[in-house]
Amino acid sequence: MLIEKYDHAIKEVMDRVRETQWGQVEKAADLIVEAVKKGSGIHIYDTGHIIDSELVDRAGGLALLRRLRYTFEVISTARAIERKGITDNREGLAGYALRASKAAPGDVLIIGSVSGKTVPVVDMALEAHKLGLTVIAVTSMAYSSSVSSDHSCGKHLYEIADMVIDNCSCPGDAMLSIEGMEGRFAPSSGISAAYIMWCLSACIIEKMLEAGLKPTVFQSVNQPDGWDRYYEMTERYDRLGI
Repeated sequence: MLIEKYDHAIKEVMDRVRETQWGQVEKAADLIVEAVKKGSGIHIYDTGHIIDSELVDRAGGLALLRRLRYTFEVISTARAIERKGITDNREGLAGYALRASKAAPGDVLIIGSVSGKTVPVVDMALEAHKLGLTVIAVTSMAYSSSVSSDHSCGKHLYEIADMVIDNCSCPGDAMLSIEGMEGRFAPSSGISAAYIMWCLSACIIEKMLEAGLKPTVFQSVNQPDGWDRYYEMTERYDRLGI
């Protein structure tokens, strides 16, 4: 059955993450805790594959993991015209967004990108270094190393980041194929990246407690007095930075 094939495939990905990446997760936790001790911030910039939605402002999640996101929208309803040769190269936009954000030298930026090849992702990593941030990449080494970068520098996210955690997804991300259907389906990167980030959160909590720091952890707003507790935890993080 196809459901069994999927179950087997996703478990294999989780096993690879556990067997090959836990050391990197531990190192990333050490780096983050040291930054928190110095009063620095921890930002998550994700390209849409679960990480920031799963981690930020989540019941049971760390308040110190903060979303960094920007949008750029152009609305044009003029007639359709020939646009051959016109590109929407967005190099520089991520740098502007980063400088307009609350990111500061000494902060840590976690960037989630499966392919690690797109202009916004590579640009964000490059600009983060210019600003003095440490970059942790959550990406697929197999996928990223199999495709060309879209950025003029020719580099991928994993070639720029200070530390890389491999989500162990395959090139193209989708794992399964079936007769009678073109292309593959069932990507693994969202689930493996979420697994990695919760492992990282567990390591951060443990290391902070060992260092005598009690991290702020959100509880569900759907429990009795949930919103009051949420605002209390938000105020605690804003006051203490942990």
